[in-house]
Amino acid sequence: MRWKKRASSNLIPTYMMNKESEEISKILRILEEAQTVCIVGHVSPDGDCIGSQLSLGLCLKRLGKTVSCWNEDEIPDKLAFLDEENMMRKPKNGCAFDVVVALDCASFQRLGSVGEKITNRKYFINIDHHASNTRYGDINWVIGDSAATGELIFQLIQTAGWEITPDIADCLFIAISTDTGSFQYSSTTPETFRMAANLVESGADLADVCDEVYQSYPIARVKLLRHVLNNFKLTEENKIAYYWLRSRDYSRCGAEREDAEGLIDHVRAIEPVIVAVQFEELSADLIRVSFRSKNPYLDVGEVAKIFNGGGHKAASGATIEGTRLSVQRRVVKALRMALSDLKKRKKEEPSA
Repeated sequence: MRWKKRASSNLIPTYMMNKESEEISKILRILEEAQTVCIVGHVSPDGDCIGSQLSLGLCLKRLGKTVSCWNEDEIPDKLAFLDEENMMRKPKNGCAFDVVVALDCASFQRLGSVGEKITNRKYFINIDHHASNTRYGDINWVIGDSAATGELIFQLIQTAGWEITPDIADCLFIAISTDTGSFQYSSTTPETFRMAANLVESGADLADVCDEVYQSYPIARVKLLRHVLNNFKLTEENKIAYYWLRSRDYSRCGAEREDAEGLIDHVRAIEPVIVAVQFEELSADLIRVSFRSKNPYLDVGEVAKIFNGGGHKAASGATIEGTRLSVQRRVVKALRMALSDLKKRKKEEPSA
C-alpha cells in the first residue's frame, strides 16, 4: 500500500531543518516497504513514550501495516484512554518483524525484557530525544535538543504527509505536553507551541486530555504524595531535596509505581531547592534514582552518567546497585560536587 499524502506544513522546527534528513528518508522508505512493524518503548512508560508509540502505530495501521506496540510494563491507567484500539501489549516470544522501532529509549537496556523478544527483525530503528542515547539501532535518529520524542514523530508524520486524525492528535499532544512539564521546562521552544496549536487544530480534545492526565489523580496517589511531603529531607543549605519510596510505602498507600510519576516536581518546586532526588527501592540492593534540576547550569544528565544513567539537563535517572545508605551517600556526594562547581562558575563569571 502506498503512502496517503497530504499537503505538508511549515511547522517542522528550525533546529530540525536540513538536519538528519538522510535518516528520516531511510526511516520512511523502510516503513513504506514493511508490512509487520513492532513499536517498542522503555520500562515504566510515560506520556511521551506511550503517546509517541500510539501515534506512530495508528498512522502505520491506517496505512495497512500490521502493527504491534510493546512495553515491559502496563500502560499507566491515566493514559489508557488513548489506546481505544487496544494496541499496547506485553511482549511475546517467537515473533518476527520487518521493522522494530524503539521510541523514547536512551539505551537498549531501557527496553527491559522487550529487548530479548525483538531479535527476529530485518531493521531496527531508534528514534529518541535524549542526548545520552547510545545509538543502538541500525538507523538512529536522535535529536538531543528536541523537547520530546513526540516532536520527532510529529515531524515524521509531517514529512510523510500522513493525516493527523483527532486520536493521533491526542496522543501527540500528550507526548509533548507531559515531557515539557505542561510547556514549563526550558526545552520548550516556540516550535513546540506551534506543534501543540497544530494538534489542537487537528482535533486534540484538550478538555478530555487535561481531565484524564492532569485532573483525575487516584486517592492512592494523593496518599503517596502526602508520604513524600511528610518525609522528604533537605541538605546543602536546602539546595538538595530527596526522599525515599519503598515497597511498603506503596502498599500502605494502596498505590502502584506509576502513581509516583510527577511527585518529584512537588519537591523541586520548593523555593530554595535547586535539585530534587527520588530514591526508589527496587530490591534490597537495587535503587532507581530520579533527578530533577531547576537550574539550567546544573546538568543532572551529567550527574546520572556517573552512575551509568542518563537523560536531560533538567531531568535524568539511573539504576544503581548498592544498599540504601551507600547509594544515598554516593548520589548526594555527586550532587554536592555539582553544586560546588556551580558556585565556582558563578564566582568566575565577570560582573555586569
